Amino acid sequence: MQLITLHLPQTYLEGIEELVKDRIYPNRSELIRVAVRDLLKSELWSRNIRKD
Repeated sequence: MQLITLHLPQTYLEGIEELVKDRIYPNRSELIRVAVRDLLKSELWSRNIRKD
């Protein structure tokens, strides 16, 4: 995996921390991976539909 650095608004970080604290995700990295994966799937899927 590639290491990246990103800047987030404080409110986003607080939401991430809350989901990790509530054990919905094991850690921040996993939450961000899932969020990016889901966004890419959604965006790429909708883009492919528009091409058809």
